[in-house]
Amino acid sequence: MTSNANPASLQMPRLEFVTCASPAGVHRMAYWEWGDPDNDRVLICVHGLTRTGRDFDPLAQRLTETYRVICPDIVGRGRSDWLINPASYVVPQYVSDILTLIARLRINHFDWIGTSMGGLIGLGLAAALNFSPTLRPDRGRYGLPPAAGPRFGKMVLNDIGPVIETDGLDRISEYVGTKQSFASFNEAVAYIKEVAADFGAHDEAGWRALTEHVFIEEDGRWNTHYDLRIAEPMRQQTQAAGVAATELLWPAYQSLQEPVLIIRGEHSDLLTQETAAEMLARNTNSQLLTIPNTGHAPTLRDAAQIEPIVKFLLERHDESH
Repeated sequence: MTSNANPASLQMPRLEFVTCASPAGVHRMAYWEWGDPDNDRVLICVHGLTRTGRDFDPLAQRLTETYRVICPDIVGRGRSDWLINPASYVVPQYVSDILTLIARLRINHFDWIGTSMGGLIGLGLAAALNFSPTLRPDRGRYGLPPAAGPRFGKMVLNDIGPVIETDGLDRISEYVGTKQSFASFNEAVAYIKEVAADFGAHDEAGWRALTEHVFIEEDGRWNTHYDLRIAEPMRQQTQAAGVAATELLWPAYQSLQEPVLIIRGEHSDLLTQETAAEMLARNTNSQLLTIPNTGHAPTLRDAAQIEPIVKFLLERHDESH
């Protein structure tokens, strides 16, 4: 592979947009691209519920020599548009947007890192990609190859699995969807330190980085920078809907054919030890990494968390393709 890209420019993210569709109309999804745009080795990193693609900056910088790294701002967050109808702030819409992004990028094999919601989107995408061929046995009639479409590579599931604990959801719902406004950026940082204490220990620079892209300065105040309506579908979800989601997510998880790294915060209230153990049992391609002194969810920003992921992704990488 050869490229005319400036090596220094590959260490900085490039902001791009792709136009997606929902039942209410079209919207733009922003994504941050790192590394050589001609590299056919692609890693897609998807953030948690109220976060942005910039959460993956340290990991992306570490991997730019190997990967073209794509970090979307899921709709309603970061630089992406807000949806017209908040009822569409659900995983099926996010999966649709990612499929549009994959088509835009013209990639047919990719690895995946998903934190919390990003992991659920990854499992939803796996269901769409891995189950559709079995639902279309007549595809050959149209002259299409049997394996048409993009394929999943390795997957990192960061503190999420097919079973989502209601205690964790209840804790998150206490603050998601409530506007926060502060007179200074330092006050916003203090708020993130409090509400995201389960992220684990970070130095001051780390906390400021975790605050920078989820608050925006408006008229001299620092305000929450995501569509507060993303909380509405979560709060309206019934117990029956949660059970149905779990029944879909387990087969999606078990359909993953390439290696899976499960990351769990030691004190996580969303991914229990029992669910992690069941995940290991149900997919023999999986392995577990527990992050000590951390809850939901590890931020994957320091070397102790980044390097095991790098090892996982690059180990025997060529043989897995």
